[in-house]
Amino acid sequence: MKVVSYNIQYGLGADGRYDLARIAGEIEDADVIALQEVDRFWKRSGMVDSPQVLSDHLPDHYWVYGANLDMNAGWIADGRKISRRKQFGTMILSRWPILSSRNFPLPKWGDRQHHSIQQGILEAVIATPFGPVRFYSVHLSHLCEATRLPQIDRILEILASAPVEGGAWCGGHPDPKSDWLEEHEPPMPSELVLLGDLNFSPGSREYARMIGEIAPGYGRLTNRAGLLDAWVLGGHDETSGSTHPNAMTRIDHCFVSASLAPQVAAASIDDQATGSDHWPLWVTFSQ
Repeated sequence: MKVVSYNIQYGLGADGRYDLARIAGEIEDADVIALQEVDRFWKRSGMVDSPQVLSDHLPDHYWVYGANLDMNAGWIADGRKISRRKQFGTMILSRWPILSSRNFPLPKWGDRQHHSIQQGILEAVIATPFGPVRFYSVHLSHLCEATRLPQIDRILEILASAPVEGGAWCGGHPDPKSDWLEEHEPPMPSELVLLGDLNFSPGSREYARMIGEIAPGYGRLTNRAGLLDAWVLGGHDETSGSTHPNAMTRIDHCFVSASLAPQVAAASIDDQATGSDHWPLWVTFSQ
C-alpha cells in the first residue's frame, strides 16, 4: 500500500505555472492520496473546481473533500440566485472504497491583525487490504507555535475518541428494519494514518506533542493517541529530510498508529516534483 501526502499550493508549481494535471501525474501511483491547499472557484486558479479536476485526472480513485475556508462565490443570473462557494481545504483519494468521511474544524486563534485562517482535519475510513484504516489529511497554521499547539491538542482528541464514538451510523436505532439502515454500520477502526502539511519540524514542541515526549533512559514515549513517525519507521534519522526547498527540514509528515508500525516498509521524499512549492512525502506499507 503506497500513500502520499502533498501540499499542492492550489496547483501552482515551482515554475509559477498552474497545472493540476501535473499534480495528478506526480501522485497517480499512490493507493491513498492526502492533499492540502485544494481550492474551489478562486480567481488565482482560474475559477475551477479543483477537486473535480483532480478526480478527472485520477479516475482510478474515489475521493472526498473537506472545505475549511468557505465563503460566498454566488451570483444572480436572469433573476435567479446561483449558489456557489469559494472554498479552501483538504482532500483524500483512494483506490479502495471510502466507507465514511468526516471533516473537523480546528481551533482558530489570533488577534484582529494576526489571526489564522480556518483549518481542519479530514477523516476517511478506507477499506484497505490491511482492513479498515482511518486516514486523515490535515493542514496546520503556518503562523506560529501558539496557533498550532491548540490545533494539535484538538487533533489528538479526535484521534483518540473516534473508535469509542463508533461508525457513522447510529449504533442503537430503535427499529432494525427501518429504511434508515440501508447498509451495515461502517467501522471506526483504531488503526490510523495521519498525513499533511503540519508546518513544524522534528525537535519542535509541536512534534513532541504529536508523538510524545522524550523520557531519559526510555527514548521517546508516545502520547495517548499512540502515534509514531513513519519517516523514522521507514529507516531515517528523525531530523533528516526536507519536504520544502526553502524550509530545509520536514514540515510535511506521516504519523501512524502503533498497530500499523510493523507494516511501514519505506518512506521517501520526491524532491524532483515541480507541481508545488512542497515536495510529496511517500510511505509504503507491506503485509
